[in-house]
Amino acid sequence: MADDTHRKDQKLHNSRTELHNSRTELHNSRTELHNSVGEGSGEEQQHAEETSYSHSKEGKPQAVVELENEAKRLADLPIDYKALFWDYVEESEARRARMAPQAGEELPPDLVSDYHLAIADHLQEITKKAINRETIALTPQPITIIPAPTRSSTQTQRGKLAVYGDEGKKLLNVPEVRFQLSELDQYVAYRSEGLAKKSLDWINRATEALWSSTQGQISAESMTVLRGFVLDKYASVDSHRKVLGFAVAFLKFLAKARFDPKIQSFEVYLELPKAIRVRKAVSARIVTREDIAAVLQRVGACTQADTIDPVKTRNYRAFVLLAAYTGLRPSTIQRLTVRQVRAAVSREKPVLHVLGEQQKNRVEHYVPLHPAVVAATSEVLNYDFGENDGNKPLFMFNSFEKWLERQRIPLSHMSDPTKAHMWLSDFRKFAEQFGDVIGWDSTNRKYVLAHGMTGVDWGHYKHPLPEDVYNIYMQRWQDVELTAGGTPLAKGPK
Repeated sequence: MADDTHRKDQKLHNSRTELHNSRTELHNSRTELHNSVGEGSGEEQQHAEETSYSHSKEGKPQAVVELENEAKRLADLPIDYKALFWDYVEESEARRARMAPQAGEELPPDLVSDYHLAIADHLQEITKKAINRETIALTPQPITIIPAPTRSSTQTQRGKLAVYGDEGKKLLNVPEVRFQLSELDQYVAYRSEGLAKKSLDWINRATEALWSSTQGQISAESMTVLRGFVLDKYASVDSHRKVLGFAVAFLKFLAKARFDPKIQSFEVYLELPKAIRVRKAVSARIVTREDIAAVLQRVGACTQADTIDPVKTRNYRAFVLLAAYTGLRPSTIQRLTVRQVRAAVSREKPVLHVLGEQQKNRVEHYVPLHPAVVAATSEVLNYDFGENDGNKPLFMFNSFEKWLERQRIPLSHMSDPTKAHMWLSDFRKFAEQFGDVIGWDSTNRKYVLAHGMTGVDWGHYKHPLPEDVYNIYMQRWQDVELTAGGTPLAKGPK
């Protein structure tokens, strides 16, 4: 490790030494040119110019030719451009203050590769001044890589700009890329396979934002517009990650599909701003036992008002009780089959065997069923399904989801009116939060909820038996009654 560091330092030292020697030669060439232009009478100067043009086949003064050759040679030097650039910036505090990237930040890859071009352009500018007989400074001039951009107050608060100014864009010289809406649709179809409805919503939002901001044109300007739109529209950092992450993934998809890795260079304009994340001590969304009872009461009220039939009443109640008592994810409950639940309720100690492909995190586990859940699901099985319906889904998931959205059942401990009604995910929150109230064993809770099951212990050591999972669960949940104040189980034929 020490040898590698020493070699890197030696390489940088050699590069700086070679650059210093080149600057010295350049200084001597300038001085010679300055003396040849500034000395003598007008006739002598004219004679010197006439004779100097004979020294070059291109018809240029010999000093100018030497300067141009020096510029080309300097451009080809194997220099650690990034380290040299920051070293050069640190030599001038005033210049550094006007640079877009501050010292210590990442230098864009394209800027690193084009640093030597800036040196060559600067030296060529000196030759033009020499020909025009302008005064040449005998000290090296600072090389302007990027001009200072105009920062808005919003951009300043959010961190480093992704825009480097018009001159910076010209220096980076990355060509624009066009894509068709059909290519974006193809990628969306690929990304949407097997995703839940909630995830599809964010895919659609990100797709709309990407197309409306770019109109099929990938450039520094369009990527910056997209980034600014996302940062202004969404306040959540998670939302920023979802939308900008989708755009970055699409650039990677295009780069691979077209065999053009340069497309991924536009990712630099989609970087998330560096911000200090504030972690809340508690969740702002609190779900209590009274909220679950309110849902069951609403189901009963709708049954009495004949707005839902007995089949839906039984199915909705069973869904609410299973989700609240077990904390299963809505997407998992949606995939449960009649055969699975029938096998679970027939056990002496009813435990539901959830398959890995039915879980979001692909974890296979056992879920104990409370007596109230066994009673509710048995009603559904006995009245609404036959012996040959084993592969059918047990719950009317889409119907219940739409019904719950229409009811807008209020949460008793929510102050924000825009979020103060029950969602499907609130049943899982209740199981987690109420587990703290009743002292539910943390290991058993993680296992039943299939949440946070990571690490060596879960991967190689922990493997609880179904009956043990049930016994530990019932120690805390046995006396918990969620149907109090609700309606009796809706009985009757299909």
